[in-house]
Amino acid sequence: MNTLNANEIANLSLSRRDFLRGLAAGTFVLATGLRPASAEETRYGAEAMSGGLRDDPRIFLSIEDDGTVSLLCHRAEMGQGVRTSWAMVVADELEADLARVKVLQAPGDEARFGNQNTDGSRSMRHHFQALRRIGAAARRMLEEEAAARWGVPVAEVRATQHEVVHAASERRIGFGALARDAALRPVPAADTLVLKTPDQFRYIGRGDIGLVDNDDITTGRAMYGIDARIEGMVHAVIARPPVYGGTLRRYDASRALQVPGVLKVVPIEETPIPSAFQPLGGLAVIADTTYAAIEGRARLDIEWDDGPNAGYDSESYREALAGAANRPGKVVRNNGDVDAALAGAARRVEATYYIPHVAHAPMEPPSATARVTDELCEVWSSVQNPEAIRSDLSKRFALPLDKVVVHALLLGGGFGRKSKPDFASEAAILSRAMDGRPVKLTFTREDDLQHGYLHTVSVARLEAGLDAQGRPQAWLHRTVAPTIQSIFVPNAQESGAFELAMGAVDMPFAIPNVRVENPPAQAHTRIGWFRSVSNIPHAFAIQSFAAELAAAAGRDPKDYLLELLGPDRLIDPASVSDHWLYGEDPQRYAFDTARLRGVIERAAQEAGWGRSLPTGHGLGIAAHRSFVSYAAVVVEVAVDTEGRLTVPRVDIAFDCGAVINPDRVRAQLEGAVIQGVSLATVGEITFKAGRVEQSNFHNYEVTRIDAAPRQIHTHLVTPSGFDAPLGGVGEPGLPPVAPALTNAIFAATGKRIRRLPIRNQLA
Repeated sequence: MNTLNANEIANLSLSRRDFLRGLAAGTFVLATGLRPASAEETRYGAEAMSGGLRDDPRIFLSIEDDGTVSLLCHRAEMGQGVRTSWAMVVADELEADLARVKVLQAPGDEARFGNQNTDGSRSMRHHFQALRRIGAAARRMLEEEAAARWGVPVAEVRATQHEVVHAASERRIGFGALARDAALRPVPAADTLVLKTPDQFRYIGRGDIGLVDNDDITTGRAMYGIDARIEGMVHAVIARPPVYGGTLRRYDASRALQVPGVLKVVPIEETPIPSAFQPLGGLAVIADTTYAAIEGRARLDIEWDDGPNAGYDSESYREALAGAANRPGKVVRNNGDVDAALAGAARRVEATYYIPHVAHAPMEPPSATARVTDELCEVWSSVQNPEAIRSDLSKRFALPLDKVVVHALLLGGGFGRKSKPDFASEAAILSRAMDGRPVKLTFTREDDLQHGYLHTVSVARLEAGLDAQGRPQAWLHRTVAPTIQSIFVPNAQESGAFELAMGAVDMPFAIPNVRVENPPAQAHTRIGWFRSVSNIPHAFAIQSFAAELAAAAGRDPKDYLLELLGPDRLIDPASVSDHWLYGEDPQRYAFDTARLRGVIERAAQEAGWGRSLPTGHGLGIAAHRSFVSYAAVVVEVAVDTEGRLTVPRVDIAFDCGAVINPDRVRAQLEGAVIQGVSLATVGEITFKAGRVEQSNFHNYEVTRIDAAPRQIHTHLVTPSGFDAPLGGVGEPGLPPVAPALTNAIFAATGKRIRRLPIRNQLA
């Protein structure tokens, strides 16, 4: 494990002063241009996010005298390869040699960098064009400087492969030699920039480019949040209330303080429900080592008041959700007359589907190191949303925002957990309790599973009315789940528009009568966004039900799914009650059923849909649009006579628009397949007496290598051109996996799986 002192770690994130100092030292530092929208203009995409969008090269780029290009990346790197992909785009438009580009991690500062919350599969979707403008503007400034030195029109020179060349005189000059004076030139207006055409790209779209930080990662030099080492720091763990909303009634710390190395036991005030991103409270043990802190915690004598959620029980709650799904709820989409169509149907089909709570369980549990004085608060951590930490700590300690510094380090997995910075607040609270001494707060795996934010538990009830030819004329969907809003709003019991627009109200089937309802559900634990969020339960229910309708109609599931889509068309989001659309412009991101059809057909073709299979094998198919991208999955399963399940092959076809970094897109899809299989087969958090029953990977299982798909084939369906808006990548591969898997099980065994995880349901 690496050890760095405070100054070394601070250098991993450049401050504003550091970058401006580079200008005086002869570094080319290309500055800010967030183009304001009028008060009447509706903002979408990045410009609608907190902090907005920045595309000025002086914020993000510097070129040293030796020609080394430094790029500041202000999104979190957690394995998705954002640093590499951003470097590819900027290097391409800059005409820089990618081998001479180094990527530095920006500290938390939304006022300077724009929005920094790495979630929602937005890092490339929101920034591709801005990154291109950054590179193109810097290229133009270098060309203008070279032309001025040579006394020739700028139209006669061009940047190419880290030099500016004047072809007529065969003169050339490197970027480093131009940087000092080019920095003094004004940044060209965005509408004057000439961006490359796709045929001129040298890096964008290539699938053979390795990670820019791969060497550091593979040799152990890379710094993750849990690697932080600050001179003089101490270590802490916390005994938190075992039930959400519980409080500390009484404690005796005498035995804990007898453990060698234990320095102090500190009570942390509980946050009333709803707790948002605030600490749960409890009792912290601070020690010379994490081991001593854990040993001290084990010897605490604590009595808890379990509070209002003491009776939370997963099995009885599942029954309560199912009961709610059987009753009418708030109507959130209504097209036609569902009741009349159901009454006149030749056949009615109904089914209920269940998905439990699941945990993020990143391989690197939450950890943060903090140092808090009267003048400054510093945090070193793996975080997806550094501004959330800065804002909280600024208010908590009454410090100006610029006196709260967040050094964002690499994430060993996130999946949404590390955008909720309760762990960073805890570390800062404990540093203040230690009179400014740095404190490293660590979540054990048990802490991570039992005191995190969970993906919501859910029940979906679907009913359809078929005509004599087996075509659906009516569709009723009741979706019931505790909402993410429950951590922010007291007594929130109905899903938010953003949750409903993740597959429920935006269901694209060409059915004349559709009603979607949302009965209420009370949350009894912390609900937080998880990779793909509500798309997971909605895709599982809808794509499973589509296969059940195909069986009822005596049709091939793939052919029936394509018929459900109806004619190729662009669906106006408003017509299906989607008023959110991932925050994107509905004119640019209408639901294109032809693209969903395209991935279904591609996945089926590549998987050999309809081929002869051995006994006990089956193929299943599912498709879903989320994060404005389109994914389809075909799973082949094998179920032996004793009910043992294996997955010989998975094919996933994916359309996110133009592909910037194919290697990383494929990696994200492969990861989505593995995680989707894991959630479908073994992933489950359960509660008894308000407490999480799982504690580590022995009883919160994740898919091991022996249960992983033997083969995963990724197929990128890429429209021509780079002018169309990009879709997301990190999340949309996950939702179709579980229904494709369970549909394949039905094809192999005739058994329907409507409750996840599958576990021993095949025995």
